[in-house]
Amino acid sequence: METASISGPLPHILVVDDDRETRELLARFLERHRFRVTAVRDAREARRVWAMGNFHLIVLDLMLPGESGLDFARWLRGFSEVPVVMLTAMGEETDRIVGLELGADDYLPKPFNPRELLARMRAVLRRAGDTPELRPEPQGPRALRFSGWTLELTRRRLLNPEGVEVPLTGGEYELLVALVERANRVLTRDMLLDLLRGRQAGPFDRAIDVAVSRLRRKLEDNGRQANLIKTVRGGGYVLAAEVERA
Repeated sequence: METASISGPLPHILVVDDDRETRELLARFLERHRFRVTAVRDAREARRVWAMGNFHLIVLDLMLPGESGLDFARWLRGFSEVPVVMLTAMGEETDRIVGLELGADDYLPKPFNPRELLARMRAVLRRAGDTPELRPEPQGPRALRFSGWTLELTRRRLLNPEGVEVPLTGGEYELLVALVERANRVLTRDMLLDLLRGRQAGPFDRAIDVAVSRLRRKLEDNGRQANLIKTVRGGGYVLAAEVERA
């Protein structure tokens, strides 16, 4: 295992990749761009260092020896919503989709440009708002209420009609904000891509559909609000609800 520390309030990144050259390259590159990096070679070491560090984002290779990256992501999502950026080999579309369904926030196919990975990491961290230096000051309403649900913008959390918090990944939170702020308006996949990631991020395959599916499952707990997010054939998605701004 290789670890690298930088003093100060810097975002802490966990890199999990079995290729030593990739780990060392990413550690040096990310340190130069003001990140604190811990790099490990497999899921076993990732589990061990997880208990010792407060990580803001994980860069996770899906093709790991022993326990796969998907297995590690499934374990992680059992108790944490820390953002995950997946690294996948070309042609691993099925694994990529499964990873997104497990809650990964973004992915990048190998071989990749470190600068593109850096841009995606920064975008995911901005959406997650996990660190003070990356968290924008809230503007406008502090909460959005719809169909009994409350989306607290200042605290970046979702409360169900009983007032219980429903965990969201950074990507799920931003998607819900986009839908709620434009309630009763059809948003195409292209519009959602522009709102969430920007055209410079490139095509994102089925990420929007996967994210909507995961968000629906959380909003439709116990069969409630089964038609809250509607699919518009040939169009996109719409949140069918009246929204109160507080």
